[in-house]
Amino acid sequence: MNVYPQIVEAARKGQKMLAVLIDPDRIDPKKTALLAAQAAHYGISFFMVGGSLLTEGEVSQTVKLIKSHAKLPVVLFPGHYFHLAPEADSLFLLSLISGRNPEYLIGQHVAAAPRLRRMDLEVIPTGYMLVLCDNLTTVSYVSQTLPIPYEKAGVAANTALAGEYLGMRLAYLDGGSGAAKPISPRMIRTVKQSINIPLIIGGGVRTPEALHMAFAAGADVVVVGTRLEEEPSLIADFAAVLHQFNKKKV
Repeated sequence: MNVYPQIVEAARKGQKMLAVLIDPDRIDPKKTALLAAQAAHYGISFFMVGGSLLTEGEVSQTVKLIKSHAKLPVVLFPGHYFHLAPEADSLFLLSLISGRNPEYLIGQHVAAAPRLRRMDLEVIPTGYMLVLCDNLTTVSYVSQTLPIPYEKAGVAANTALAGEYLGMRLAYLDGGSGAAKPISPRMIRTVKQSINIPLIIGGGVRTPEALHMAFAAGADVVVVGTRLEEEPSLIADFAAVLHQFNKKKV
């Protein structure tokens, strides 16, 4: 199940997509199974699996668990070239274009390339931009890079545009796991108006209201992680916002 054509087609039609991110280090098998089982019913677009620093979690087992309960695509969201799993459908090949650490611009990718060649994964080049949402997150610590300042929408827009010119197929603005607040509507709007590729927003989206603001500002895909990992029953509330924008009923 290729994800990229679905994202492009949805963005072209002005349809929004909602993704659920599962961190293998924080996984609760019962909650994840429940979330996966409900996802298709509520119209979730796809799952993502990954994290910045996996210490105990196992990517392949997490992907298998989701797939055993949901007939939806699973996209890898790797923080390291070790975080690959052939059981997944697709991979966001993240280049941390907001930072200047060559390890996360190209180094990890070189190490991953021969493994990816042996895997039957859809590989999607993604310009990944970290935004400072009031607190430094694990992504900043692990990557040893500075996030884009919260109020610098122009910097984010120029960075995303540069990523598009470099051949990135998606732009991904992220506050990081545990972000104190979501990325501002102004930054989302400014970036969206500056690029011609789909825009993904993640980090700090902990309420349906925050999801609504991100969609209204121009996000094509919004990723919700921690909140739904903690309380899978909230999937109905988040999905209601999605269907409100897409003019469908849950």
